[in-house]
Amino acid sequence: MAKYVTECKLNYYESKKVGKIAIVTMDNGEDHRKPNTWGTEALESLGKVLDIVEKDPEVKGWLMVGKPYIFNVGADIMSIDPNISRDEALEIGRSGHSVFKRIMELKIPTVAAINGAAMGGGVEVALYHDFRTISKSPGGCDHFALPECFIGLVPGWGGTQLVPRIAGPEVAINLILKNPLNQNRMSKSIQVFQWGLADRLFDPVEFVDDSLTFLEGIISGEEMVEKKKADPKMSEDLYNDAKAFVTGKVHGGAIAPYKALELIKGASDWSLEEGFEQESQALAEMITSKQCLASMYSFDLAQRRAKKLPGRPEDIQSARIGKIGIIGAGLMASQMALLYAQRYLVPVLMKDIKQEFIDKGLGYIREQLAKQAKKGRMSEGDATWMGNELIKGSVTYDGFEDCDFVIEAVFEEMGIKQKVFGELEEACKPECLFLTNTSSLDVSEMAKNLKDPSRVVGFHFFNPIAVMPLIEIIKADKTSDVALATAFDMAKKLKKTPVLVKNASGFLVNRLLLALMDGMFSCLNEGADFMQADNAIVDLGFPMSPFTLAGLVGPQIALHVQETLNKAWPDRFPVYEGLKNLVAKKKTSILTFTETGIDVDPEIVAGWPRGDKAFTDQEIKDRVSERLALEIDFMLKEGVVASPKDVDTGMIMGAGWPFFMGGITMYLDQMGYSEKIAGKKFHGPNPLAE
Repeated sequence: MAKYVTECKLNYYESKKVGKIAIVTMDNGEDHRKPNTWGTEALESLGKVLDIVEKDPEVKGWLMVGKPYIFNVGADIMSIDPNISRDEALEIGRSGHSVFKRIMELKIPTVAAINGAAMGGGVEVALYHDFRTISKSPGGCDHFALPECFIGLVPGWGGTQLVPRIAGPEVAINLILKNPLNQNRMSKSIQVFQWGLADRLFDPVEFVDDSLTFLEGIISGEEMVEKKKADPKMSEDLYNDAKAFVTGKVHGGAIAPYKALELIKGASDWSLEEGFEQESQALAEMITSKQCLASMYSFDLAQRRAKKLPGRPEDIQSARIGKIGIIGAGLMASQMALLYAQRYLVPVLMKDIKQEFIDKGLGYIREQLAKQAKKGRMSEGDATWMGNELIKGSVTYDGFEDCDFVIEAVFEEMGIKQKVFGELEEACKPECLFLTNTSSLDVSEMAKNLKDPSRVVGFHFFNPIAVMPLIEIIKADKTSDVALATAFDMAKKLKKTPVLVKNASGFLVNRLLLALMDGMFSCLNEGADFMQADNAIVDLGFPMSPFTLAGLVGPQIALHVQETLNKAWPDRFPVYEGLKNLVAKKKTSILTFTETGIDVDPEIVAGWPRGDKAFTDQEIKDRVSERLALEIDFMLKEGVVASPKDVDTGMIMGAGWPFFMGGITMYLDQMGYSEKIAGKKFHGPNPLAE
């Protein structure tokens, strides 16, 4: 066996009560950082174990388990050839069904002992067993999922057919559709047990022994299991609700969740063999689709590349963090204070210019902590300690002298930020690092008046901080390697995904979002209908429409960033009179609710200079996509980021660019926009190998 290939190892347990029991352990010979997966060799290994067990009349029971912390996390999708043929893809589905079904056909009782993380084909192999035990969270099975729809696939080894038969269609919809499309949410063991997908819930410490005892009881007849009676038939209401949910998430852009819904629905009409073949056909269709390649590319960005912290200076020790300062006590600063306190568990000191601002910020933090305690995510004592003792507020710089870093979140005005950094240099120790949460301003300009500008680095959060996983790390002209390394390690500590960005106006995500808006606004200027333009862009699969995003960010901030970019590149980022009029009227949103639904505020339409040209939806999509391709080409040539993969990481993690579209550069390549505008694709023939 090659290194890291999962092997199914057969051992025997001689039970004094019932005789010989086959224990099959999935193990790739590595620690828990290299999880068990299914590949060709692993399936062959399982087949060989089944050959032995089937021929041995003395074997009275079968128990399958994983190595410590890991049961099995499914197929090794990164090993799939991007140029795979449909026949080869079809064989992937059929081979998994064929081997796993042999477990179901064994003439002895079978138990899957789900001792740790189980995903995809790991969940599916367990479903072929007569019984399932699962290890309690925390410490046992904390991650249980059928995440295929999240990566442009469908469960292809039994999931869509067996879950509805075992636990009903509603559970199947939750596990196969809702969880993956809700940011790939994982289920914990207690929920799996409550759903009826596990028959026993055991503590992690004695989990394998308890599972063996359970199997012995099944064989001897002493253990009685009341199986949940599930009807796989899906009602029309449930089907319509599930379809509406999918459409609300992907807006028709992703193929896989719709296909998965049809497979779940079909489980009540097909025989098991027919259902398995339908799964194999659907899986082959998905594997050979552009969306699957795009999704695997996105998955690789999020799961492998980002964890390597590309851009972090090598062999540089980051600064020790024992106390944290925050300038500002508004919503953004308060969210930062809460996150830093929870991740670092060190004192956090907020400063603002008025006590009422401090009181409001601390009130918000305590309210959030109380909510977390109520949900059982922390104890009430810890919430009180953190909100009253660990996080403090001040209207002076007293207490900042021993901070190890200070991050500012004040108004987006250069003079104010320079003044704050100047005051901090007087108040803080020489080695204290200064971070700025600016969304678009020049970080080098911000630091130029300091005696030691090397201590300044950009650290741009996205709102809401607790939800958005991206951090843009901005290297100014004189940012030191220590400051940069500390910023990267800080992002990791905060459980965020960092992207290194050159100090250029708008940085990465905001620059591209404004390019998107520029393409859309230019259509409006020429005469495109407002709602048509908004809907045309959201049909690409975005989680929210451009107008909804503008309302969330705030039109005033959007105008500020547009004006900042206009100063840098006036030929590509015009300042739109319609947006200026919107801000002048103090509108906080472009959309409004009417008796017939959602529409654009008529005052905004009236104040937007427009032509009379009619657009098709496709023409609007083309205009926006070409504008994005143009800006990305400029950014890569300017070295704003090192790679198209950084562009995609930023847009997926910071702007919600659809995972199934594989990042924006992948989409522009696949649809031909990059070649049309930039003269070449952003990626080579196999982006996964780059």
